[in-house]
Amino acid sequence: MKNETIKSGMKIGAAIGGLVFVLAGIVPGFYFGSFGTLILLQKIMGGAVEPTLFVRAAIVMGIGVGIACAATVSLVVGGLLGTAMGYVVSAPAAHREKKDAAVSA
Repeated sequence: MKNETIKSGMKIGAAIGGLVFVLAGIVPGFYFGSFGTLILLQKIMGGAVEPTLFVRAAIVMGIGVGIACAATVSLVVGGLLGTAMGYVVSAPAAHREKKDAAVSA
């Protein structure tokens, strides 16, 4: 029973993390991915960055990486918090089962 509670807590936490990502994580992922790519390109190319095809493609890839990183963080943190809540919820039942086993033995 304990294992099922922890697994379901992890799944619920990951689902909530995904919902938080959809509601509040796409825009920051977009922003930080594009801004980070521009900073990196400025350091590589030196000075002002001309809007060429390579630069635009790099920014699009940076946006994709930024959104993927934001989604990964949201899902992992949600799953970890859900797992922790699963442990908290299942602790009294595990303690009760352990106590009953000690009394009957």
